[in-house]
Amino acid sequence: MGYAIMIAQFVLSLSILIILHELGHFIPAKWFKTRVEKFYLFFDPWISLFKKKIGETEYGIGWLPLGGYVKISGMIDESMDKEQMKGPPQPWEFRSKPAWQRLIIMLGGVTVNFILGFLLFGMVLFIWGSEYLPTQNIPNGYYVDSLAMEMGLQNGDKILEIGDHAFDRYDIGKFKKEIVINDAKEIKVERDDNVVSLPVDEKFVSKLSSYAYKDAVLFIPRTPTIIKAIAKKSAAEKAGLKPEDRIVAINDIETPFYDQFRKVALDNKNSALTLRYIRDGQEQEVRLQSDENGIIGFEAKNYLDLYETERQEYTVAQAIPAGVVKGYDFLASQIKAFGKMFRGKIKATESLGGFGTISNLFPKVWSWEVFWHVTAVLSLILGFMNLLPIPALDGGHVMFLIYEVVTGRKVSDKFMEYATIVGFAIVIGLVLFANGLDVLRWLNSR
Repeated sequence: MGYAIMIAQFVLSLSILIILHELGHFIPAKWFKTRVEKFYLFFDPWISLFKKKIGETEYGIGWLPLGGYVKISGMIDESMDKEQMKGPPQPWEFRSKPAWQRLIIMLGGVTVNFILGFLLFGMVLFIWGSEYLPTQNIPNGYYVDSLAMEMGLQNGDKILEIGDHAFDRYDIGKFKKEIVINDAKEIKVERDDNVVSLPVDEKFVSKLSSYAYKDAVLFIPRTPTIIKAIAKKSAAEKAGLKPEDRIVAINDIETPFYDQFRKVALDNKNSALTLRYIRDGQEQEVRLQSDENGIIGFEAKNYLDLYETERQEYTVAQAIPAGVVKGYDFLASQIKAFGKMFRGKIKATESLGGFGTISNLFPKVWSWEVFWHVTAVLSLILGFMNLLPIPALDGGHVMFLIYEVVTGRKVSDKFMEYATIVGFAIVIGLVLFANGLDVLRWLNSR
């Protein structure tokens, strides 16, 4: 059921983005009295799932969910309608319109994507606000994983700065971005009441941007071992442990934090244990038996249970500009990442992904907050990718139109025909490559 919800969110988001993108072409085309023959959600080679002609335009849904399109009369596009181009230009055709009108028509789709992305970011901030955990509310530093240890971090460190930016909110995404995108060279931490500077090796740019480490947690707020719930018929229940008990030692080994407790418990699987714990301010002791996995049968409170988060609320007047800033920052990061990919600092095979990777951006439970946030991200990515100067994409058409506006010379229809074929082959190749990476990753995970 979880995967079905995830896929449903992906399909709905993709459909919204395609329809609005194509409307960005459709509306100015109609405004400039250019005939639009088709308006399709998804592609319809050979057959369509639904179609209905209203006026001069056929509206429909195709069966191939690789995008959508509007077929504009007198324009060389992915439909490759050469017969229409053999006749003399007609007043209602795209090729008969002034270059500035054609440029507006071609820029309409990406313009909608960018505006939509900014507005959706703002809408999410207005409706749900922004919840975060201030680092000042994390008293015990962090428990770090193996990759963070390789970077020089230690359990108990309090991260003060990453690069030139203060680390005042617990935000793994920001930490990774500063290293991968903004080339942070140093991490400053508080360790044993001293400030320590940790140099960032360049190898961590490729590691943190790789698919293998895309879900790496790196570090989480360190917490004491306070029982949240007891499993029925477990060793913990039989021993009389209760919620709110705080475990401080196992077998006389001090374990003030949960990561220490788990390590000692795992080192003593299927063993008799003596636990010291505090209840109502009094230290007590109990003996019990762990199972073959080192489990005694309780759930501990996590940092969200113990440390106070804050939520920033936004008015409409605050949310819209904040959404624009957030969207601009995301786009700037994508452009920098793209540049690093071309320079070989980020591996394309590790960073790219197809429909499977995109689907995984959505949760397995329906969340409108996450849905609209991810849709905003995808809208900006769609706008950026469509602006790439590849024939068959909007950016390719824009490139040739700008050339025409600057030089006054129109690119020939025959050249556009060949360029579109090449561009379409490039796009299909990229789609197959990205989805092929998803397939290989899935096979490697089996």
